[in-house]
Amino acid sequence: MQKLLFILLSPFFLINYMHAAEWHVGPTRTYTTSSAVSALVNHGDTISIDAAIYVNHPQVYFTKNNLLIRGVGGRPRLEAGPALSTNANGKALFVLSGSDVVVENIEFADAAVPDHNGAGIRQEGCDLTIRYCFFTGNEMGILCGNYDDCKTTMEHNVFANNGSTANPGYQHNIYINKIDTLIFRYNYSANAIAQGHELKSRARNNIILYNYIGNQTTEDSRTIDLPNGGMVLLVGNIIEQGPNSANSNLFGYGLEGLTNPGPHNVWIANNTFVNKKTTGSFIHVAAGTDTLLVKNNILVGAKTGGLINGIPSHLDSSNNLVNNAVTAAGFVDEATYNYRLQPSSPAVNQGVVIGLTVAGYALNPAFQYVDTAQFEVRSQSGAIDIGAYEYFVVSTQAPEQNQGLVVYPNPCRDRLFVKDLPENSPFRVFDLNGKYVMGGIVMFGNIRLNGVPAGQYVLQIAGEAVRFVKM
Repeated sequence: MQKLLFILLSPFFLINYMHAAEWHVGPTRTYTTSSAVSALVNHGDTISIDAAIYVNHPQVYFTKNNLLIRGVGGRPRLEAGPALSTNANGKALFVLSGSDVVVENIEFADAAVPDHNGAGIRQEGCDLTIRYCFFTGNEMGILCGNYDDCKTTMEHNVFANNGSTANPGYQHNIYINKIDTLIFRYNYSANAIAQGHELKSRARNNIILYNYIGNQTTEDSRTIDLPNGGMVLLVGNIIEQGPNSANSNLFGYGLEGLTNPGPHNVWIANNTFVNKKTTGSFIHVAAGTDTLLVKNNILVGAKTGGLINGIPSHLDSSNNLVNNAVTAAGFVDEATYNYRLQPSSPAVNQGVVIGLTVAGYALNPAFQYVDTAQFEVRSQSGAIDIGAYEYFVVSTQAPEQNQGLVVYPNPCRDRLFVKDLPENSPFRVFDLNGKYVMGGIVMFGNIRLNGVPAGQYVLQIAGEAVRFVKM
């Protein structure tokens, strides 16, 4: 059995950040809170926060550009308290108004403010990247404002139990307002409370890849809500509605008006949709939608309101596995939310190749989601399987425990060495979108990366894979 799993390095080693100064925050440091350094940092600086629990954390503004704000030595937990909840101008634990800010490896908890929009992070600048962070018990996990030409990237994050019982239905695990592009990949967003959505985005372009987005036990609303149309790419996700959801629709598109610039195209491929309510519908698109492609998806559970609601100008809903019974898909164990396939599943080898690329992303899945908030390479034997998983890559081994393929240095420059590998082993390199970058054979224990741009990549050799960074 092949195992194509990632060795995920500690997140703050993934990128070689060249920042002007580093500010250390921690209980034993000169600066014991992030608020103590927020007015001191300059453009391009790093704020390193030691792992600890920071209680009664106030609202902190970071106004500079090109900041790296990260947890070190573990994941620090910032807990909001009265200092935030009684702030008449309260917004969030972190308010980020600078551009090109990166936040890594921090937990944001319990943010609440008088207007009930208290967020872990409030984005008020362009081009924010958030990775390896936890958002729990806030009124909003992340709240992003209106910034037309901006991009927000979220990867490897956990969002759980965000929402407001004081204002049901208006606070969510994630709420992205009108920006240009949301890239949402390898995340876990679950169990929004008080009729909140697991993911709500008004972005013009929504690229949603290889996530678990679902509800298991709480009273949430729609699982994914994209109310203003635009371009949507939904590939390789597990999308689940729990038995207590207030809204019986899993995916909504344009239902508050197609006010984003067109064309209004929705591409839905190789996802696993599961409805555990006794009522409901799966996909609802607004009148005026240009293209709706729904292909190679598992859609199981009650569809008393219909499988697809709305009539787009162009519809391709072929080659899906649809059944009113969740058990009919042949999952490993739907009771414990394990939606990998058994070998006897009717989804195995029943998919078709979708030879389309949208915004540089292939509709054929390159990866698949791994709990929690990780991913692995998706390989196939025979025809592609329907849904978010290929059956034969089942593994209980966590990605960070797989030490079969070791590379160094990581990050690297023009040469990547591979430990204990037979000479002339064939290799392939992919980018994080699954696009093939280069290939060849390993010679003298190393791979030359001349001409490969700086970035994060996946090296695949002999049935295993590892993620590395090229500087």
